[in-house]
Amino acid sequence: MEGMYRRLGVAHVAFDELTEQLVLQVLRSGKIAQGPMVEALETAVAAVVGVRHAVAVSNGTASLVAALHIAGIGRGDEVITSPFTFGATLNAIVAVGATARFADIAPDDFNMSPACVESLVNRSTAALLPVHLFGQTADMTALGAIATRHGLVVIEDAAQAMGARHSGRPAGSFGIGSFSMYATKNVTTGEGGLLTTDDDALATAARRFRNQGMDRPYEYSSFGLNFRLTDLQAAVGIPQMERLEQITATRVEHAARLTTGLQGVTGLTCPPTRPGNDHAFHQYTVRITDDARHDRAALQRQLTQSSIDTGVYYPKLVFDHACFAETPQVIRDHCPVAAEATRQVLSLPVHQHLSDSDLDRVAESLVRALQ
Repeated sequence: MEGMYRRLGVAHVAFDELTEQLVLQVLRSGKIAQGPMVEALETAVAAVVGVRHAVAVSNGTASLVAALHIAGIGRGDEVITSPFTFGATLNAIVAVGATARFADIAPDDFNMSPACVESLVNRSTAALLPVHLFGQTADMTALGAIATRHGLVVIEDAAQAMGARHSGRPAGSFGIGSFSMYATKNVTTGEGGLLTTDDDALATAARRFRNQGMDRPYEYSSFGLNFRLTDLQAAVGIPQMERLEQITATRVEHAARLTTGLQGVTGLTCPPTRPGNDHAFHQYTVRITDDARHDRAALQRQLTQSSIDTGVYYPKLVFDHACFAETPQVIRDHCPVAAEATRQVLSLPVHQHLSDSDLDRVAESLVRALQ
């Protein structure tokens, strides 16, 4: 069957004429480093997140490292995060010299359980780093209460959650927000990241840190790195930020269509949206459970034959990779719910460039494989 249909990717990147015009404007200006386009992107993101400041940086990992650094997190501090995440979350904690602890995820979504977080808090705990996975925020009401009770910094790994909300508040507005604009994200600049905050002093520190510690040229006020974003990249993101509401609404509609088409299939669980959350559906991630007719690998092969791409995010807990086995900053906490998820998750195409017939083909192909 492969080749009979156009291939449906888990992600699809396409740009409009306005994007081309803005990029050309930057090229013709002769000034392609950080400049007015970066400032315009920051203004747009701050408005969407509902905070005073957005600080653009070179990528999502850089935004996490910068967030931890400006929050004063370092050697001797423990940071509680999710084991079910991309490596950048853990790499950023290790990069600043802190120790990573891992709270298991909740059984009804893919985000870390507040009860598990509470059980890990100790004298060394300095920060909570929830990961808003697949476009749905963690339970920031409960996590915020824990942070307040214990005097902890909150840094949101909102790399996948631009446009998501919890109890009406946007992701990235509950603490220091950290976003990615990598090529596959709902809003992309190819590579890019942003910090968001309402704290003026933290925003100043972030801008200084991304610029080699300089407030003014060749006047070094503190340690810093080159984490700057270029105007070329920012120009790519600005039109998408203007369309973010439409992009998110389309993804939500697509997710609803997939869920309708996949109802009642033995061995398949559709992704839930927790009460009070507005899901941005960076990914539409189902679970293939033990009572399914075929295992996940077999399903992927069958969908590939139908020209439908899938993804497994993530095949291992982040600390289960061999490179972290001897890293003393990585504590391998017991996370059975997350471990089960690594064996079950399968992400299907849900992006805004799909048609209704594309979505029906995804659902029908999966149902056919499982019945």
